[in-house]
Amino acid sequence: MITPMTKYSFILLNGEQDNLLEKLQEVGLVDITRSTKPMDTQSYELAGELELIDGLLIAINKVELPEGTKEIPYEGEGTEDPIRTAGGILMHYSEKTNHIKSLEKEVKDLAIWGEFDNAQLSKLEEAGVPIHFHVLSLKKFNEEWKENFALVEAGRDKANVYFVVAGEDTLPGEVPAPKYDISQANAKLLAEQQNLKELQGVILYMKQFIPDLLEYRKEVCSKLDLHLAGISAVPAAENTIVTLVGYAPAENDETVTAALDATGVFYLKEEAVVEDNPPIKLENNWFVRQFEVLTDMYGRPGYDGFDPTPFISVFFLLFFAFCMGDCGYGLILIVIGLLLKKVDSFKDMAPLVVLLGIGTTVIGFLFHTFFSMDISTWDIFAPIKGVFLPAKIAGYDGTMVLALIVGVVHLCLAMCVKTYQETRNKGFVNALGTWGWTLLIVGGIIVAALAFAGVMDKDLTKWVVIVLGVVSALGIFVFNDMKRNKLANVGVGLWNTYNTATGLLGDVLSYLRLYALGLAGSMLGMAFNNIATMVLGDGSKVSLWIPFVLIVLIGHTLNIAMAALGAFVHPLRLNFLEFFKNSGYEAAGRNFNPLKK
Repeated sequence: MITPMTKYSFILLNGEQDNLLEKLQEVGLVDITRSTKPMDTQSYELAGELELIDGLLIAINKVELPEGTKEIPYEGEGTEDPIRTAGGILMHYSEKTNHIKSLEKEVKDLAIWGEFDNAQLSKLEEAGVPIHFHVLSLKKFNEEWKENFALVEAGRDKANVYFVVAGEDTLPGEVPAPKYDISQANAKLLAEQQNLKELQGVILYMKQFIPDLLEYRKEVCSKLDLHLAGISAVPAAENTIVTLVGYAPAENDETVTAALDATGVFYLKEEAVVEDNPPIKLENNWFVRQFEVLTDMYGRPGYDGFDPTPFISVFFLLFFAFCMGDCGYGLILIVIGLLLKKVDSFKDMAPLVVLLGIGTTVIGFLFHTFFSMDISTWDIFAPIKGVFLPAKIAGYDGTMVLALIVGVVHLCLAMCVKTYQETRNKGFVNALGTWGWTLLIVGGIIVAALAFAGVMDKDLTKWVVIVLGVVSALGIFVFNDMKRNKLANVGVGLWNTYNTATGLLGDVLSYLRLYALGLAGSMLGMAFNNIATMVLGDGSKVSLWIPFVLIVLIGHTLNIAMAALGAFVHPLRLNFLEFFKNSGYEAAGRNFNPLKK
């Protein structure tokens, strides 16, 4: 549900806005219309401070410390600015890590040359016997060179030969002489590793200040938010006064009004209207609130629109469960959701995962599928076999028919929502065209269902259909726009009929993806079960149980991952495309973002 908003217009002397905004920040209920991006030097500095803190937090948590690392308090310069000091330490750690990787590569490259004395090499060169280092591919190396040159082979690997030549040298593949030997390289590597170990101790010491860093980040966020609100004030009367506009939920009028009256600021209060473009706050129960993240992925509604989250919560859950279609997979999702509660970065998504797991478990049970096994054949479920979905409905696959029925209900609901919205916003007379289509399609489906169920006899059905057809035709072809020429309305009605007939059929068939994805996941899981069973044989060999378990675990893990991806994307598409298109939903609103500490 979209929360009604109250608009507050403030008029005050230039310079007094800071006191007002600080008071509003303490109240934490008023959304001041403001920029969401830096606009001047101070806001850029504060944004840069936030960026630095965020990078610092990521870097500190990313550092992997070996077991046994001991804390080493930092006693260097710059302790008066701990954030930038910590940033410098982490940058030094990154440079040191990269240098160690470079040294490790050098050690590996120098290992084949072994130990040598550069001073002795220099003396030999002064005496007229220079030493040349060569690296040449195995194919190009000629063994006869050992007889014709003062050549010593240092070693070989899979691709190259490493050798040195004393004195005269005309052989290919010469490379610069190493600056130092393997023993010197190892010494440098050990020294750098010791320095890195000390840095790791300092970083471990720094980790205890992460909570303080998070608190400081909140302070910077509040300062930036407050500053952006302040510079959004509109000057007037030769810059002597400024105006601000804010919005707060109507249910909080008493609290906000009391706080404003205490400041003595002059303000005007009125009910927010669509033309004001007020921020959108969604007010839903706990269950529906878990799905608001999906609504925000598409965009919040306009102030005169409707909140699609209640519809998404029911149908996304149902569609997801259809696509997974396995109660065993549902139980796995529930366990994953419970584990996510312990992970800070994912705990907000944990309830949604648990709900999707519960829905999948219920629907999977009705589809009588447990890890791609048909549980309707199990003796334990014989007493409740009647609750399982029948394999055939009217001669067709039961799951396929059910998917189409759910799709038709989903689209009919969308059309009813569109009719209600247009009637509320435009008036009944201006919504007659939409009423015509809703009566024709939704009413026709209801009449057909009642007739098929035997509730209505043939004569009554005939007259109801005739009345529906006539009334719908008047709305579709004659009164679809009361301000337009009636002949033009007929032309527009014919064009809309073509578009609706072709589009609606495609929309209904689009719901077959629910059946197809569920079938694909079930068949793939069944294939893994069959492969594992063939490997196990009669189960008499204990050694075959290991590959059996591995095939089942790996196979179903892959299947759950792929099924979950499809079960997220395609239900989202059915809501964002089919439902939103037929309900007339438009994402035209902005999130409610109150100024608060």
